[in-house]
Amino acid sequence: MNPQLTIPLFPLNTVLFPGGPLKLRIFETRYVDMIGRCMRSDAEFGVAMIVEGMEIGAARTAAIGTTARIFDFEQLKDGLLGIAARGCRRFRIGSVEVQPDGLNVASVEVLAPDPASKVDADFHQLVEMVRLAYPHVRAHYADPEPLLTDASWLSARATELLPLGLQNRQECLELDDPIERLHYLKKYLDELGLKSGS
Repeated sequence: MNPQLTIPLFPLNTVLFPGGPLKLRIFETRYVDMIGRCMRSDAEFGVAMIVEGMEIGAARTAAIGTTARIFDFEQLKDGLLGIAARGCRRFRIGSVEVQPDGLNVASVEVLAPDPASKVDADFHQLVEMVRLAYPHVRAHYADPEPLLTDASWLSARATELLPLGLQNRQECLELDDPIERLHYLKKYLDELGLKSGS
């Protein structure tokens, strides 16, 4: 049975993948307090894409999200708290309770990590795209070198790097098989006329 957690939830207009970077400017009191608690206890918080509402105020989110762990923070020039976090584990929301301060606290089921899968020749254009782009964004990731033969890693980074809409990114996050995710991205490239098979 997958682990069950109760975590603070941060609804955002973004889709976070395991291993993916997240930089935030924190100004709402509910989130300043939440981030402080997470940093003191080295705890994860949940990130889920907003499907209704806004980042400021009340929001309804997608059912699948990703936990994040903070690894750096700073006071920004405008006086706000800036944090750098990284995606950890995908989860499925079971229920959400809104606390008196407006913070969403979710009961979630942690989803199994992607199965280990190798990248085959069908996806060579995605491999090449990530290989060329990764040196320019490497500083935001924990991986010093691109893991181009790892389907989970490649599909996550390709989803982050391609100019996909939020809903497309969310659909990729919700796929349990990284090979399916690569096929989704390959089809996206084909529809752009980039013919990923050539």
